[in-house]
Amino acid sequence: MKDSVLDLLIYLFEHYMSADEAPRPDRQTLKTELERAGFGEFEVGRALEWLDGLSGDPLGQVSQATARAVRVFSGQELLRLDTDVRGYLMYLENLRILSAAQREVVIDRLMALDADEIDIEQVKWVVLMVLFSQPGQESAYARMEDLVFEERGEALH
Repeated sequence: MKDSVLDLLIYLFEHYMSADEAPRPDRQTLKTELERAGFGEFEVGRALEWLDGLSGDPLGQVSQATARAVRVFSGQELLRLDTDVRGYLMYLENLRILSAAQREVVIDRLMALDADEIDIEQVKWVVLMVLFSQPGQESAYARMEDLVFEERGEALH
C-alpha cells in the first residue's frame, strides 16, 4: 500500500465511517462508491483489507502485566517508525488515549500501510480509525480528535 491507499482510507473515514447515519454501507456498496469516486480497484481492495485488520487482534490480548512492560520495537518497526512516531505513540499512551493493546493495533495498522515513511499525521489518522472501530472508546476518540484539531489550530497561527 502506498500513500494513495492512506488517502483512500482518510476519504472513507471522513465520508462514511464517522457519519452518524445508520446503517453503514456494506463492503460491496463501499467498493462501488469508492471506485465511482475515482479510486482504483486495486487501491480500494487494499484499503478494504486494511480495514478488515482493524477488527483483528494482531498479537493476542495484552495483559495488565504486559501493559506495564517496556515496548521493544522490532528491527522492521524501527526502520519504518522513526523516533518522533514512537515518541508520539508513547505520548498518547501516557495521556491514556491509547491502551497497550490499542497501541499494538495502531502499530500493526501502521506497518500494514506499507508506506516508505510514516509521519505523525498518518499516525493521528490511524489512531482515530482504531479508536473509532472499538466500542466504548468514545471518550478516547473525542480526546484524540481534540488533540488533532488543537494542534492543527496552533499550526495555522
